[in-house]
Amino acid sequence: MGHMRAIRLFFKGVSRLGDGVFWYSLALALPLLAGMEGLAKLGHITVAGLVCILVYSQLKNRLVRKRPFISFPDIHAHTAPLDKYSFPSGHTMNAVNFAVLFTWAYPPLAYIVIPFAFLVALSRVILGMHYPTDVVVGAALGIILSWTSLLLFPLGMFANVLN
Repeated sequence: MGHMRAIRLFFKGVSRLGDGVFWYSLALALPLLAGMEGLAKLGHITVAGLVCILVYSQLKNRLVRKRPFISFPDIHAHTAPLDKYSFPSGHTMNAVNFAVLFTWAYPPLAYIVIPFAFLVALSRVILGMHYPTDVVVGAALGIILSWTSLLLFPLGMFANVLN
């Protein structure tokens, strides 16, 4: 197997895990890691994740930027896209949003979620799904949305269930 093929297979796996499997598995583990506080923070992360999905889907459907492999025949898609348009990268937006929020919810997870979010972003460009600007803007929006949720609800949206 050639190096490029191995790299593509690795990033295909990262991208598929970034579809949600990794984040949802981690979310289910949060109450086990942090008890009732983890359960309350899981509620916050869930709502923030849904807002993220709403924002990126609205932007994609309004901005309608074609994916690189559609615009440039020399670029090959190495995985099937989840939707038609590329801007912004929803995978990256969600990955960064979740990385920030899981780090807030349980700081030791930072060593796992931050590198994984970076790999998800990188995978989207390597696999021909996104332009670098799609990923940069997706990451910026993920940071903005996660920090906005934490500024509005510093203890979490569901902190009152702990009282």
